[in-house]
Formats: sequence, C-alpha cells, structure tokens
Amino acid sequence: MIKQLAVFLENREGRVSECCKTIKNAGVNLCSMSIADTREFGILRIITDNNEKALVALKSAGFVSSMVELVGVEVPDTPGALADILIMLYDAGINIEYLYSFANANGHAQIGFKTATPEKAEDVLKSAGVKII
Repeated sequence: MIKQLAVFLENREGRVSECCKTIKNAGVNLCSMSIADTREFGILRIITDNNEKALVALKSAGFVSSMVELVGVEVPDTPGALADILIMLYDAGINIEYLYSFANANGHAQIGFKTATPEKAEDVLKSAGVKII
C-alpha cells in the first residue's frame, strides 16, 4: 500500500503554498500532489518521502490532515494498459473512489487509487500479474 496524506484546506489565496512551506520546513520532499476543490475548500492529496514526519508537521501547524492508504500499481506505457486494470477491478466489483498518477522514470506510470476494499483490489491485481508498488 502507498501511504498518502490528505490535507483539508480552505479555498483561499496562499493556503496551498503555506502547506507546502510547512512540509519544506520539516525537511520532507514532495513526491506527488493532487488537489480537488470546491468553492469553499479543497482536499490536497500528497505523497512525500516521509509521510509520518510531514503529518506531524502539518498537524503542528494547524492543518487538518490524515494518513490514507492507497493501492499502488505500475502501469505499462502502452495504449489501454490503465483501462485493462480498471476493467479488471470493475469486473471484480471494486469501486475506485479516486486515482491519480505520479512520475516514474522507468517507462511505466505509477497510479495510486483509493477504494473501500484495498485488500481485495490487491488480490485481484496480483492474480492478474499486475505489479503492485
């Protein structure tokens, strides 16, 4: 499983930079970031090189934040590769709540996704030979 931080942010000027500054000041490196927003607030989803240290720093700075587990898979850089994985999960009755990708230099994309049934998702993917990260 991939550990991800979820940070609740008010949708106001400078809030994302304040969050990133807090992580920087903790000596933690950001590896991936995604934000979903509404008019009033957003959920910043981040993966760092030290999520535990980042979480302590964020909470100490007053950010409402938590640790979430994602299923991580490596997807070949070929047409339809992600679609095949998503179809496999759908056929197994696994709902994806959200997903996003992050860079990898080995010719594959890395995808993290949230599901209510992560163990089942990993079992389905492993039995199909999908590389779990």
